[in-house]
Amino acid sequence: MEKKIPMRSCAGCGEKKSKKELVRIVRTPEGTVKVDRSGRANGRGTYLCDNPECLAKARKRHSLFRALGTEIPPEVYDQLEEELSHGE
Repeated sequence: MEKKIPMRSCAGCGEKKSKKELVRIVRTPEGTVKVDRSGRANGRGTYLCDNPECLAKARKRHSLFRALGTEIPPEVYDQLEEELSHGE
């Protein structure tokens, strides 16, 4: 029996990919928004492709705000862009 591969949609481009190909963005219980490369952090999460272009699309469409249910300050977007462009 084949193991089912979890699929998720990118909040930027909307493309469905396997969970391993995407980066999880999480709103922690404390209310901070950060990149969760482990995919296991507590909190509400959404997924993005691992490139800054999808982050720019998500920012323009306010899809991270809708998915995480919190206002995303500009400095958090800058931090996310930095982390995605360096692949930390």
